[in-house]
Amino acid sequence: MLLRGVRLVGLDRPAPRHPVDVRLSGDRVVEVGTGLGVAAGEDVLAASGRWLIPGLWDAHVHLGQWARQGHRIDLAGAGSLAEALARVAGAVGGTGLLVGGGYRPATWAEQPTVAALDAVTGERPVVLVSGDAHAGWLNSAALRLLGLTGLDGPLTEADWFAVLPAVLAVEDDQVGPQAYAAALRAAAALGVVGVCDYEFEPGFAVWPARYAAARVPLRVRTSTYPVDLPAALAAGLHTGSLLAPDQPLLTMGSLKIISDGSLNTRTANCCEPYPTGGHGVQNVPADELVRLLATARAAGLEVALHAIGDAAVALAAEAFAATGAGGSVEHAQLMRTADVGRLAALGLVASVQPAHLLDDRAVTAAIWGEERAARSFPLRGLVDAGVRLALGSDAPVAALDPWLAMAAAVHRGDPGTAAWYPEHALAAAEALAASTGGLGTVRPGHPADLALLDDDPLSPGEPAEIARRLRGVHVATTIVAGRIVHDER
Repeated sequence: MLLRGVRLVGLDRPAPRHPVDVRLSGDRVVEVGTGLGVAAGEDVLAASGRWLIPGLWDAHVHLGQWARQGHRIDLAGAGSLAEALARVAGAVGGTGLLVGGGYRPATWAEQPTVAALDAVTGERPVVLVSGDAHAGWLNSAALRLLGLTGLDGPLTEADWFAVLPAVLAVEDDQVGPQAYAAALRAAAALGVVGVCDYEFEPGFAVWPARYAAARVPLRVRTSTYPVDLPAALAAGLHTGSLLAPDQPLLTMGSLKIISDGSLNTRTANCCEPYPTGGHGVQNVPADELVRLLATARAAGLEVALHAIGDAAVALAAEAFAATGAGGSVEHAQLMRTADVGRLAALGLVASVQPAHLLDDRAVTAAIWGEERAARSFPLRGLVDAGVRLALGSDAPVAALDPWLAMAAAVHRGDPGTAAWYPEHALAAAEALAASTGGLGTVRPGHPADLALLDDDPLSPGEPAEIARRLRGVHVATTIVAGRIVHDER
């Protein structure tokens, strides 16, 4: 394929000021120049002066739960227990498992209880996933369905993650592969060429059939959690392994470990106590972290290590240092300055989700205090220290929308609001680079994974104006492995 008349977006090197042509062969960019001739049998895509960037990646999604969003009760923004219950009551008719998501009770005057949910749901099983995905609020019928008894409030952390796969399996039967196809098509329309999927399942085992059924050729890197690690090792899988010989875009990713909790459930493991007491939860003790990382390194698996609180990030850095394992610290929401430097020295990736700060800024000071709020989402410090950033969404916690993530990184606030600790903001070029897998300006040798935009995403301006434009970027064409997967020119 020959892309005729594109304007390159300059990331790591200046781009030509005039339109150029870009030749793709197989799954690679092979030539960039002016007035390139058309080779025999070569398709020509008329770009008409549009802007070309490397394709975007979402470095952290739970794709199954994101695909189910249209089938779940939306509890996002519910400001009280009563409001959440009213939304559930309005959707509870029918039979079968009913799932909702997005509730955030950190500032509710009344906290969720099983009895309160029973009062509006009756005998229909209902499971409500918290906005940060670290808790599940179940009614009595759902608890019985899952073989659980004696609970009066939501399940959290390890107890919740133990039952979540069973909930997802029931939902899979309800929504089918078309939900995954729709989610992947919507991602392609945003210029996304690949996702790192951290769904709570043995992705390496279930994705080949799912991918074949969805029939949307985006790149998917799936994962394993410790519970399924023995099966992955028995299959001889390592990071980068093909999961099916006829699906070259579906590969094995990382060992995912959730080492601590989250902000809104007050379970992120912190050096200083919460105002309400306690330091949070360390789901995986330090010695077990070291064992898991050593096992992963020996097997050739990278590690994606969830660590939100500063104590958890410190333990993560110690485990990586002790084992020599490679990979990423996922979220890295609260960090001590010394640990920013340690991540850089260890060559680790900070996989962060800037759109989370749009939800968390209102409660961070109340939950963590002002001092910790002032060093939350320290994107500027990470970049300045030389840590490689990879931006993502953590969908469904935030929307699978890389332009929203970039906008939040550039202007740390919603449109019309003041930036939240703007000293931690990124420049637009830094945010874009962190969304493209670290690739720079498009050039020969790059993967033929590209996005063609109607406007220059790096047009100058004030951060708030740049963020507004990023939220409104229109993607004309998305190309994956040299094939057009989305086209709205």
